[in-house]
Amino acid sequence: METKVPQLLPLARSALQGDILAALYLSPERQYTLTELASIANASIRAVHAEANRLVSTGWAKEQRIGRNRMMSAATQELFARPLTELLLLTHGPLPLLTEALAPIDGIKHAFIYGSWAARHAGIAGPPPNDVDLLIVGTVVMDDVYKVVEKVERRLRREVSIQRVTAQRWLEPEGDSFLVHVQSRPLVEIHL
Repeated sequence: METKVPQLLPLARSALQGDILAALYLSPERQYTLTELASIANASIRAVHAEANRLVSTGWAKEQRIGRNRMMSAATQELFARPLTELLLLTHGPLPLLTEALAPIDGIKHAFIYGSWAARHAGIAGPPPNDVDLLIVGTVVMDDVYKVVEKVERRLRREVSIQRVTAQRWLEPEGDSFLVHVQSRPLVEIHL
């Protein structure tokens, strides 16, 4: 089976590897279960388990067993940790940072990254994205979203453009050219 070259960080073996490394290195104080990493990366536990084995065996990640849970964390003591963190922030950073930032906000039914970043994440070739397009589905106080997204923008050093739609409009996009277009292109769901 041929693996697509990841467009966000072509140095990574796969988009999944980039997503897992980004989660670990952009929150180095945290430990993640494989289930949490699978949710962030929108991948199967089996795929995350295999990738975790590779990362641990090569020294790019650390693991600790707590009961039946396999906890993963960044190998922050390694010489490559600092430059890797910077690369991951610039390439795969939007997904874990927005996941963490949006999780505590009430009223979000779904959240998606769309546009050029989502296209690169899906393996569609093109130039590096200059911004991140975020779609919020639900009835949410937008001031709450703007506050947390502003912090994400500072870390990413790029703009996050936010659109909000109701759940009803998301489910019935006919007649809304914006939503029809967004739903026809790659989307990366932010699992909250």
